[in-house]
This record gives sequence, structure tokens and C-alpha cells, in this order.
Amino acid sequence: MSVPQDEAGKRVAQAPTEHIQGIVERVTYHAEDTGYTVARLKASFARDLITIVGSFPEIHAGQTLRLTGYWREHLKYGQQFQVLHAQETKPATLTGLEKYLGSGLIKGIGPVTAKRIVAQFGMDTLDVIEQQSERLAEVPGIAQKRVAMIAQAWQAQKAIKEVMIFLQGHKVSTTYAVKIFKHYGDSAIEKVSQNPYQLATDIYGIGFITADTIARSLGIAPDSSFRYQAGMLHILQQASDDGHCFLPQSELVEQVVEQLALPEFPVDADKIRTLITEMAEEKQLIIQPGYGEMAGQTICYAPAFYHTEVALAKRLASFAQEPIEVDAQRVQRWIDGYTQKKGIVLSAEQRQAVELAASSHMLVLTGGPGCGKTFTTRTIVALWKAMGKTILLAAPTGRAAQRLSEMTGWEAKTIHRLLAFDPKTMQFRYNEQNPLEADALVVDETSMLDLFLAHSLVKAISTHAQVLFVGDIDQLPSVGPGMVLRDLITSERLPVVRLTTVFRQAAESHIVTNAHRINAGQFPQLTPTTKFASSDCLWLEAPEPEIGAEGISHLVSHYLPAHGVDVLQQVQVLSPATRGEVGTRHMNTLLQQVLNPLQPGGIELTRGGHTLRVGDRVIQQVNDYQREVFNGDLGTIAAINLEEQEVKVRFAEREVTYDYADLSELALAWAITIHKSQGSEYPIVIIPLFMQHYMLLSRNLLYTGLTRAKKLAILVGPTKAIGMAIHRVMDRQRYTALADRLKIPL
Repeated sequence: MSVPQDEAGKRVAQAPTEHIQGIVERVTYHAEDTGYTVARLKASFARDLITIVGSFPEIHAGQTLRLTGYWREHLKYGQQFQVLHAQETKPATLTGLEKYLGSGLIKGIGPVTAKRIVAQFGMDTLDVIEQQSERLAEVPGIAQKRVAMIAQAWQAQKAIKEVMIFLQGHKVSTTYAVKIFKHYGDSAIEKVSQNPYQLATDIYGIGFITADTIARSLGIAPDSSFRYQAGMLHILQQASDDGHCFLPQSELVEQVVEQLALPEFPVDADKIRTLITEMAEEKQLIIQPGYGEMAGQTICYAPAFYHTEVALAKRLASFAQEPIEVDAQRVQRWIDGYTQKKGIVLSAEQRQAVELAASSHMLVLTGGPGCGKTFTTRTIVALWKAMGKTILLAAPTGRAAQRLSEMTGWEAKTIHRLLAFDPKTMQFRYNEQNPLEADALVVDETSMLDLFLAHSLVKAISTHAQVLFVGDIDQLPSVGPGMVLRDLITSERLPVVRLTTVFRQAAESHIVTNAHRINAGQFPQLTPTTKFASSDCLWLEAPEPEIGAEGISHLVSHYLPAHGVDVLQQVQVLSPATRGEVGTRHMNTLLQQVLNPLQPGGIELTRGGHTLRVGDRVIQQVNDYQREVFNGDLGTIAAINLEEQEVKVRFAEREVTYDYADLSELALAWAITIHKSQGSEYPIVIIPLFMQHYMLLSRNLLYTGLTRAKKLAILVGPTKAIGMAIHRVMDRQRYTALADRLKIPL
């Protein structure tokens, strides 16, 4: 236990320890990673609720706790009981029993059912559930089906507690213990003991650091080859989170030496190089000479990344070398007739794109806002239709697919749904052996395609089909590894048309003109929010992040509603980062209070320090193939069922159910990162830009955020931060060899 300190950080004498007992009334805050908790306790000796503070691996309302600790006076929050040790005891009162059972501990028992059960069995309640669960049918309103559910949940809870005791002994939080049990079942303890590092791969939210802590607690030596090998694979995975497909060997060794070293156990770089060679011989790593700018260096891949990159390059190259015979004059006549009939004029760039689409197996169409990508795509689809082709349209996200459908008048699907993912086999149904039945395919928002999704898509395309890749090369690259659109363009293996002319109607929008100014490294023309009707691109000056957060709160609560804006339906806050006063975490808490406060009689659920309410906007944070919801999908909480321990979320026209254990997949989405907004458009966006996020500020970040707005964009922050974003070109090349592989003849 650390020496107590006051708020100024000075050592203070610890008060004498005492023992108190009471029932947890509510949990004010609980951090799942550290266990740090602030809660309110009802004790018989005190008239008011007591604030308790300490580290609890697991805590929920209704628990009866015997606590050892000392009293202290907090400068801001007053008297608190600092807990040194906690022990759970059986509830000693009927009220305690009701709270204990109704706290969400057992699936199938919520507050109402708990009250009925305790009313029926009194202080014998827990013994009845444990030994005579069939007697629960005696309780009014509990059907036989629910009796079976409660009995099963009670047994599962006991099994989970065994796993929890083991895992908590090795510094694992309750939330992760539940997820580990759910993933591995009864073999959880055995699996974790055999290879704790596998947790970082199998369990969403558990990283290498947590797995490494468990490993050391289990007795795995800090300098063991087993630890170093797991560390290398982790660092490669970490690199893929930053968009890389591989790392140079020198960089991999450097990061292993830096990240895996402990004060008493420095890492020997020569040992790591030897291990890399051994892992390559055992096919745990792929090492080879680098290409292009990496020539002369050795590069290291995790096997899945290497094989996917090679296979994608081969598939794309085979399409590129297959010519398509068309009657060029007939295509020209069709274009002339179509534009005359529609009363439109194609620019030279647009016409070139339509002509190439008729004769190319694959074509890349890129360009900024207002340059006619949408109209060109619609014309190409009309041409293919006139040629009698069967056409499919797809995009990486649901919102992007919806937008593609609206602009073409044809049905568009997400790529995952187009390829028909099968949760039973954990594979796509459409592949090389079972290709998509289409003569032509449009893929929009191609800048979002990562290495693995691009490969899954391309290998499912029939060898005779034609493909149009549409995307804005100046937007942020994909969240996942690789930069497929940029590699397609720089490889010069496929025909590319870049639209550059901004059409007159689009040029009337300050969003469009400012996006192009930003792209050219020029400061945007910003109109103060005091002149609402003067521009569709406004600026709210705020010198500090705290003032910016208050300003955004005012925008959504007063300013925009006063101008007739339906904030709940039309506004999205886009932040560069998750942390800080204007990061998504803090802004979501703030905006939730403004836009979706708890109503009288309303239901809310607090998990991991985050509160969810019916009506909250949420975002999916990981691909969940079982539920068919994917990273970046936005939804709204439709229902919270405390008894079933379920949360229902509506995504578009579909409702998806989450167990409590899987709620870490969701986050509030009143504010999301600009990265997560890719492929989406919103009527109104608010973008805070402050120096606290200076490491992330860049030209393509601001450009991407601004171009998400359809009707109105509001930048919030000082001109210094906006200027830094514009002048900072963060085109640091991701480590990918796709473009170089495409240049190699088959």
C-alpha cells in the first residue's frame, strides 16, 4: 500500500484503521482496468450514505461488504472511507437481499423479480436458488422457462466466480474475467495457464501488457524466448493498428528491446535477431528483402499479412493485364446520346473516365468534393446497364453504401453483406471457388479499404467482371492495415482518372472551396458563428479546450436549435482523438447530459465507468461477425433489459442484442473520432481543433472531417491549431509493399 498523500502530494499520517459493514447503494465510478472505485455505502451506524474509495476487482449495488480502512478528508468531496481490504458477506437484511439479487448479478433476475423472490422466501432466498431452484416456480410471475434460465445463470455465475478468483489473483479485472470465461468456457483456467499471451489475440480489449502481467504472475520468466516471441507478434500487431503491413527488422528489434525491457531484465538485441531467424524457419514470421524504398533492408511480416498482400497483388495484376474488347465508336455515340438526353455536359476528365470504364477490367476514379465523382459514377453505371451488364454496388460501411444507393438509384450493400459472411464457418460465402454473379462492380469509398477486406473482395470478383474503384486519395487512409487506394494509384498498373475541376454549383459551397484550400495548404475562409446565414462553413473561436467544450455544449443546446436544427438527427461532433477536454470520451459524457439526460423513471446502465441510456447514439468498435455489425456502424440504444442483462441497439432497420459482457464493443457516439467518420456524411458536423491534440493534427485529418458535412460545418478552436493542421502533411508512408508487388510482371 502506498504512503497516503494529501491533494498537494505531501506525505500525511494515516488515520487508525477501522472495520465497517454496509450495503453498496450505488457505484459512482468503477475503472475496469485498475479497479479504482468510488461508491456509496449504506451503514447502520450512519444516517447518510458513506463515500467509500478503493480498489475493487468487482463491485455492484446490493453487495454487503465488510471493509477495513481509514477515514480521510478530501478537500473537494469531504469525508471518505479509504478501503484497504474488502470482504463480501451474505446480505443480512431483506432489503439487502433484494438489492443483491436485483443488481444484475444473475441473468433473469431484475429489481422487480428480486422483490418477488425475496417476498416469497425471505432470508432463505439464496439457499433456495442454490439447492432448490425448482421452487422459484412458486413465485408469482415466474414461468418455468425463467426458472430454468435463473438456475442456469446461477450455476454459470458460480463457475465464473471460480475463474474470477483465479484471474483476479493474477491481476485481471472482472469485466475481462467474464469475457475470458465466455470465450473459453470451463477450460478458461487451463487455457490462460498454458499461454496467457493468447488472450491478447482472442479477447477484445486485452492487450499484450495485460497478458504479459498475467504471464509474469504465472511464473513465465521475463527473459524467456516464449515471452520475446509473443512480444514480437504483439509489436507487429501493434504496427498493423497504425496501418503497417510489416516492419523493417531493425525497427522490430528496436521496439522489442524498448517495449519488453524491465529494470532488472534488459533485452539482448542479438538474442532477438536470432529468435527472428528461428521464428522464420518455423513459419511464425516471414522475412524477406525489402522492395523500393526498403531495398537493402530485411522486412518482417506476420504470416497472414504476407500471404494476403502477395495474393492481393497477384489477383489485381491478373485483372490488369486482361484487355477488354469494345466498340469505341459505339461507346462514344452512347455518351453523346446520354448527355444530350439528360441535358448535361461531361468535363474532359469525366468523359475519359466513362470511356475507360467501358474498356478496362479495373479503373480507379479519384477526386475531391465538388469535382463530379458522383455524377461520373452514375454515368458509368448507366453505360454498363446499357451494355447489358449485371451490376453490383458496394462500400465498406453501411452509411457509405446507403449514400451510393441514393446517388445511383441502385441497391448498394456493405462489402461484408455483399460477400455474405457466414458466422458458422467464420468465412465469406463468396470467394475464388464461388465468385459473385456480376459483370460489373462499383466500390465506393475505396480509401477505407484495408488489406484484408480488399483481398476478400477482389478474390470474390469473377475473372470476366469489370470493377470501378471510387475514392478520395486525399482523405485519411483506412483504419486497418495498408493503404490500398494509394497503392493502386502509385503502382501505375491500373488506369486512373483524377477529377480536378470544381463545378460551379459546388464552388458556391464554402465547405467545398475550403476543403480544396486546405488540400492546397491554404488557410480556409472562415465565417464567425454570429453570421449563421452567411456561410455553410462557420468558426467558433475558443482559446482553450475547456472553453471549446463549453462552446460545443452551447452550440447543440441553444445555438443550433434556435436556428431550427434538429440536433438529435442532424448533428455529429467529430474529434481528432479520444482523450482530452474535447476528446470523444469527455465530449460524449458532456453531450449525453445535454442531449439525452436521464428522464424520471428512465433506465440507465453503468458499465466500466460509462453510462448507457435508452436513446443514446452508439458506435460499434470492432467487427462482430456473429451479430453482423462492423467497426464504425452507428446505432441507437432501443432498450435496456436489467433482468435479461441485455441491451438492444437499432442499426438502420435492424435491432441487435448485446449481452452485458459484450458491451465493451460499444461506445457512446454523440462524438466520434474523425477516423471513425470515414465513409459517412452528416447534415452538420462540429470539429474541435486544439493544440492538446497537436500530435494528431494534419491536413488530411481536417480535410476528411470537413468533407463529412453536407449542409454545415463548424470548426471550434484557435487559429493556431487550424493552421498547424493545414501545414502538417502527415503522409508518412505506411509500411506496405502492395504497390511494389503490383509493378512486378506476372
